[in-house]
Amino acid sequence: MISLRHLWLGIGGHPWGAGHLPDEPLPAVVVDSRKAVPGSVFFALRGEHRDGHGFVADAFARGAVAAVVSQGVEGVDRPVYTHEVGIRDPFEPPVLFRVPDTSQALLRAGGYWRAHFHPRVVGVTGSVGKTSTKEMIAAVLRRRFRTLWTPASYNNEIGIPLTLLRLGPEHEALVVEMGAYLPGDIDSLCHYTFPQVGVVTNVGVSHLERMGSVERIWEAKSELVRFLPRDGTAVLNWDDEGVRRMARVTRARVFSYGLTPEADLWADEVETLGLEGIRFTLHHGRDVVPVRLPILGRHSVHTALAAAAVGLVFGLEWEDILAGLGDPDAEVRIVVVPGIKGTQIVDDTYNASPASMLAALNLLADLDGRRVAILGDMLELGSYEEVGHRKVGARAAEVVDRLIAVGERARWIAEEAIAAGMPPEHVAHVSTVEEAIEKAREWLQPGDIILIKASRAMALERVVEALSAPEEETSQLEG
Repeated sequence: MISLRHLWLGIGGHPWGAGHLPDEPLPAVVVDSRKAVPGSVFFALRGEHRDGHGFVADAFARGAVAAVVSQGVEGVDRPVYTHEVGIRDPFEPPVLFRVPDTSQALLRAGGYWRAHFHPRVVGVTGSVGKTSTKEMIAAVLRRRFRTLWTPASYNNEIGIPLTLLRLGPEHEALVVEMGAYLPGDIDSLCHYTFPQVGVVTNVGVSHLERMGSVERIWEAKSELVRFLPRDGTAVLNWDDEGVRRMARVTRARVFSYGLTPEADLWADEVETLGLEGIRFTLHHGRDVVPVRLPILGRHSVHTALAAAAVGLVFGLEWEDILAGLGDPDAEVRIVVVPGIKGTQIVDDTYNASPASMLAALNLLADLDGRRVAILGDMLELGSYEEVGHRKVGARAAEVVDRLIAVGERARWIAEEAIAAGMPPEHVAHVSTVEEAIEKAREWLQPGDIILIKASRAMALERVVEALSAPEEETSQLEG
């Protein structure tokens, strides 16, 4: 973890007098004042809805020794150090480090600290599946390497530098998830992380509203493999036409994975085992490796393939790769929890796009029981918005017995499901989470399998919480 002295230098602070600052590792660097702990540093970032400068006093009250700001802070009268003037006085916390732009300062600090170490860095991007792929890659690599990886979905100009600031000399591998809101974002992140291995999962219509076209999305995702050095490796999903095309624009070695023998690592004999997971056979050269994993859905085979491919690139043996793929601590997105009335909930509420929504419905189709889907709006689809929702509705009509569509855009899911032959009395379109919960409680029966999925902003995790079985009911079921 970075020290206060190095953090000051990393944000562009004048080196004169930096010796006044402590050089012990900081316990934390945070952008949320509620996460501040004694001895930590708080970055006051400006967001769409809140300005972190209004929370500096709270961070100091929780024990932060410094706050990085870009303006004066009302009600906080503490020493102010600027990047233009060296530190002249003995350090007496808490203090303010004033910079022109706190977001850029955070990025600079992360890149500055990253340059002190030499881990082998894996960058992961794609329209769908980045987080699960990153988690499984980390699970594989940590079997043999001391590995640091971005937590949750820390995949942007805030989360990535916060991860870089946690680097230490002990880390041999670093796995970084990279998201892109606009072209140039991933290239910028690469200049701070310096990946040697780049994994691309797919190219879809996620963030089409911001990007403008699928071709611009492709350009943005390809920035990762374009950045890789000649002695690096691009790990590409050979089943995705857009990703396969990236082999032409990288100077790195290409290692492909997929469900076709044309790929360097490929799988066949894929079999879903319901809520027990999946089974398939891996092929690499002369190696034929049977695999059974406790992860859900046929689409998860690609997640496992990407992680296994990175393991092979790092020189791991199959024993370690398989152990990593089956690591129960790998935080893959889809989880199953007991629901009320003896139901089971497939919780895939983290985010959604047409591709991931269809994959979740395909998973539901492989499960036994009466199938209920609670599906909400998918955001940032731009011109693909109505088409994407209607495709989901058509597939839902083939899979589910009851459908609850939540949100303004989800009306297209409901309309298309009915148009595709689903009985209207088995479809409900509601506007709010509360209405969805009420309708679900009315419809649910013992033995139902409930899929819940939408874009993160729809907050359908509240539906999961409301429909999850109370602890005493769960205990009775287990007994």
